[in-house]
Amino acid sequence: MTEVFKGSFTQQEPIPDEGIAAALEVLRSGRLHRYNLVGDEPGEVALLEQEFAAYTGARYALAVASGGYAMGTALRAIGVVPGDRVLTNAFTLAPVPGAIASVGAVPVFVGVTEDLTIDLDDLAAKADQADVLMLSHMRGHICDMERLMAICDAAGITVIEDCAHTMGAAWNGRASGRWGKIGCYSTQTYKHMNSGEGGLFVTDDDEVAARAIMLSGSYMLYNRNGTVPPAEVFERVKYDTPNVSGRMDHLRAAILRPQLRALDAQCAKWNDRYRVVEDGLRGTPGLGVVERPAEETMVGSSIQFLLLDWTDTAVAEVLKRCLDRGVELKWFGGAEPSGFTSRYDSWRYAPSTPMPASDRILRGIIDMRLPLTFSLADCAQIARIIRAEVGTVFQAQA
Repeated sequence: MTEVFKGSFTQQEPIPDEGIAAALEVLRSGRLHRYNLVGDEPGEVALLEQEFAAYTGARYALAVASGGYAMGTALRAIGVVPGDRVLTNAFTLAPVPGAIASVGAVPVFVGVTEDLTIDLDDLAAKADQADVLMLSHMRGHICDMERLMAICDAAGITVIEDCAHTMGAAWNGRASGRWGKIGCYSTQTYKHMNSGEGGLFVTDDDEVAARAIMLSGSYMLYNRNGTVPPAEVFERVKYDTPNVSGRMDHLRAAILRPQLRALDAQCAKWNDRYRVVEDGLRGTPGLGVVERPAEETMVGSSIQFLLLDWTDTAVAEVLKRCLDRGVELKWFGGAEPSGFTSRYDSWRYAPSTPMPASDRILRGIIDMRLPLTFSLADCAQIARIIRAEVGTVFQAQA
């Protein structure tokens, strides 16, 4: 009998009971705005900032409305202005070049390797074209961060890390988001903590933190934030930093705090599921498994594999056959954007030139979510279905 998977690729786990109880307390108080506090109470948002700073080892953390807002704030906080050029990955999602474009800057795309990380040779070749790199740890794949930082430090490039897919991950023991000047994280529903929408921003830099707090819409209430630079830093920046309001509210912070306490355990569960699928796909004719380096502490909340040099027709047939059996795959090589998947040449607000080596890889990237609502048995079944359908199409091409 042909197996059909019956699960949902978009169904997340429920919010923890502790988070629901905390959210109800916020709702009963009516005080959702982060600066709506009574007496000396810190409030849920400030407590989340303190706890996330401690978790990442950062001096400062700021809770904001989304991961995209965190990236835009990062660019503004380091002084990026309209017309500036910002290096970023060709393999990423639209909010990354969108954040660059939102401040009037111009993305300069850097290629992708078969490991699905930024092409460091291409980065070195383009290092004289910009003073900032918005590094996307796309789909949780972390490059050789020592080499990346050496390239950027030598060229005077400020690094901002987009860690939407790497909250809880690390390279050589150092957390993602803690290599560059700023780390930006997302708490959108499909990320590693779920508040529907939301984001977090970390840095050790006093002035960057102060500017980010002012940008987020603190007015002159910045001393109520959870992690606060010295008062004299705010005196330097408070009159020339615009308010671009994007605060997180107490309701979202309340449901995130218990999730942060459980994050490491959740990451381990994702990795268990990832390894089951990876083991099931390994050795499939025509399919390339992306090998993960020993230096990377990964979080396998999604999995990617490569159908390199397949025709568009054959890739589309694999996607159709898998979907017919309940397995939803996404393709980053499609000629037109679909759902959340798109290519660097789809973003017409960001001029680009063809990158043939990267285009070949992008045409072969197949992507699949691994929600924690999947059991290990589910993951094994999904791998069997993909393996069978890739094998059938591959044999038909031979």
